[in-house]
Amino acid sequence: MTSESGTKKAQAGALLDAVGPAFSRLRRTALLDVENPVSRKDMTRTLVLALVEDPADVPGQETTVGVVAERLAVDPSVASRMVSDCIATGYLIRAASQLDGRRTILQLTPEGIEMLARFRRHQREAFEHITREWSEHERLDFARLLIKYVDAVADLRPPTR
Repeated sequence: MTSESGTKKAQAGALLDAVGPAFSRLRRTALLDVENPVSRKDMTRTLVLALVEDPADVPGQETTVGVVAERLAVDPSVASRMVSDCIATGYLIRAASQLDGRRTILQLTPEGIEMLARFRRHQREAFEHITREWSEHERLDFARLLIKYVDAVADLRPPTR
């Protein structure tokens, strides 16, 4: 291996090692002062609301507290508190399952739908603010690759035990 290829390999390795910490810092966009501010509490609520809106990309799947716990990788008691908070704020309601009347599912209220829309406007404004000095090509490439990455994550299935 030549010195140049070894240096490139080391640089690539350092770049890939920096990805994890970079992802950890992404939530800081909530702190940006943009037009559609979202409170820290609502940032957490939107995690639950987004799951209820799009439970698992599986047609006919209904969202329960158990699904929220599984998808957020949290204890069921934590998911239950998160869901209860969303219900108390008027963003979610509990309803009887149309597939199994014994189960209780979660549904967005009009207020929950508006909260998600406000959050998405905030995300767009934050993205545009953060990338304001990037070229249009860089912005669109990054957006396309980020969506591709997130879609690949969504396709992963947890290992069966």
